[in-house]
Amino acid sequence: MRGSEERGAGPVILVTGATGTVGREVARLLAGRFPLRVLARRPERVRITGERVRVVAGDYADRASLDRALTGVRAAFLVTNSPVEPDDERFADAARAAGVRHLVKLSAHAVADPGADDFVTRRQRDNEAAVRASGLDWTFLRPRRFMSNTLSWAGSIRSEGVVRALYGLSPNATVDPRDIAEVAVRALTEPGHEGRSYALSGPEPVSAAQQTAELSEVLGRPLRFEELSRRQAREQLLRRYPRPVADALLDSAVRQLTGAKATVGNTVLEVTGRPARAYRTWARDHAAAFAA
Repeated sequence: MRGSEERGAGPVILVTGATGTVGREVARLLAGRFPLRVLARRPERVRITGERVRVVAGDYADRASLDRALTGVRAAFLVTNSPVEPDDERFADAARAAGVRHLVKLSAHAVADPGADDFVTRRQRDNEAAVRASGLDWTFLRPRRFMSNTLSWAGSIRSEGVVRALYGLSPNATVDPRDIAEVAVRALTEPGHEGRSYALSGPEPVSAAQQTAELSEVLGRPLRFEELSRRQAREQLLRRYPRPVADALLDSAVRQLTGAKATVGNTVLEVTGRPARAYRTWARDHAAAFAA
């Protein structure tokens, strides 16, 4: 473990996934405001520090490490990624035994879509069911695709000035991970969010081709969009994910092609009091990642 024991008044909040896109931002927003504990498989990768921050080494499959991390915790932010391990059930069981009162879980927008029946969505539904069955108070965050996913284009933009993606004209109401994190922090620190499922989107649906054009304007250089075939997209996905996950992502892309992911909601505004950020804002704030 690294850092000092939590200091100061107030209940301890635990954050998992703090080396990832949303969890890192949740931890950053909480650090300095509340006693914060961070559970990480690799504590050396956690970049959040502070007098009231404590980083604990642990793994969802290691119950003893969960017990150590959850002792004295009032609320926890839960991020799980394994498509096969029962990590949500493991964490919820340990949280209940430790006296945790509230779990805020990062889930997925498709969970509430009856037309979505791919492998990943079914697993997310099972994970939500495990948290509900724990008897703890819960809040589910169900975001659309992260705007930060376009960071995967950075290499080809820097070297070729090209973006390659599947179904380039299909719209998705993508959401800024910072907005997801702000909703998570509200749910963790304010009353009234228990038993709520929050569908989170950006302010407008955008396609990959539109995102390419906006990145071009932000960077001040021409960029070209090239459409991938389904075969090419599958080959790329299989380099990063197990076959069931890759196939699920392809099925999800087909649903996006039909407009199933274009719906915009006002949840970010309703929970935080300010509108969701547009993709152009995200791109401007992260332009350095794409710079040649």
